[in-house]
Amino acid sequence: MTEPIAIRMGGYGPPTTCFSKGLKFIGDRLSAEFGGDVAVEYVWNIMDQGHRADEILDLVENGTLTLGYQSSSYLTDHIPELGVVDLPFLFRDNDSARAAIDSGLGRFLTKRIEEKTNFRVLGYFENGFRQISNSVRPVRTPADLVGVRIRVLPSKVQARTFELLGARPMVMDLSEALAALKAGSVDAQENPLANTVTYGVHKLHRFHTLTNHFYISRPIFLNRTAFDAWPKALQQAMRRAVKDAVMFQRDLAVEEDRAARQAIEQQGGELTHLTLGQQAAFAAAVMPLLDEATDMYGREAMRLVGQG
Repeated sequence: MTEPIAIRMGGYGPPTTCFSKGLKFIGDRLSAEFGGDVAVEYVWNIMDQGHRADEILDLVENGTLTLGYQSSSYLTDHIPELGVVDLPFLFRDNDSARAAIDSGLGRFLTKRIEEKTNFRVLGYFENGFRQISNSVRPVRTPADLVGVRIRVLPSKVQARTFELLGARPMVMDLSEALAALKAGSVDAQENPLANTVTYGVHKLHRFHTLTNHFYISRPIFLNRTAFDAWPKALQQAMRRAVKDAVMFQRDLAVEEDRAARQAIEQQGGELTHLTLGQQAAFAAAVMPLLDEATDMYGREAMRLVGQG
C-alpha cells in the first residue's frame, strides 16, 4: 500500500487569523481532491512550540514543514533585492499594491527568492498596510516620533525609514518584540491593525496612527525538494489551491482590519487618521531613502514598484 504524501503546513498565529484560514483553505482543497493519497497536518503557531517566528523559514527549507508563510522582510538579509518592497509609501491603496504583486513585481520577488533558497514560492498572502501604535503619545507628525523606541522587522530599509522619522528603531523577532512591549523596554511597534489585535498589543498601547507607511506581503513558500518530487497532478493542484487561497485570504484581511479597528476602540485606544498634509510630511521625511533606492536596487526593481 502506498503511503500518503505528507503535507505539513505552518504559520505563527492562532487558527482564527486569515492566514491560518488560508492554510486551511489549501488543505481542504487538496484533501477533497486527493483523499487518502495526501495527509494534511497544520501547525498553526510555531511559537507555541518554542520557536521564534522567523524560524519558519528554516523549518520549511529543511523540510520539517512542507509549506509556510512569512513577511518578505525576513528574507532581506539573505536576498537584499527584496528590500525594494520595504520602501515606504510605495502604494496608494490595496488595489494598486495587489496589482503589482500579482504581476511583474511578484514575478521579480519569486525569481529572486527561488534563486537563493530551497523554496518554491506559489503566491503571496496580504499582510497589508502597516500602522504605528505606541504607549507614549498621539503621533500626527514625524516630530512626535522623536526618541520613541519602535520595534521593526529585520529590514535595513525599515530601520532606516524610522531613523529618518526620528524614532529609535529596534530590530526584533516577533516573539522578542512581544516580550519587550509587555516589559515596557520598547515604546512602539508597527503592524497591520489586525496583527496588533491578534497579538494583544492593543491592550498595551493607547495610541494608534493610520500612517499606511509600508505595504507588506507574505510569500507562501514550499520546500522545493518535496514539491518537485510530487506527482505533476499534485503540484498543479497545489498551485491552483494557493492561487484561490490568496483571493480568499485577501477578502478575510479586509474584514479583519474592520474588526481590529472596533477592537482597538472598545479597548479604549485612540485611532488617529492623518490629514493629507500630515501624510505628506511623513512622506517628505523619508525622501532621502527613496532617492538612494535606485542605486541600491536598480532601475528594474524601482520600475516594478512604480518608482522608475
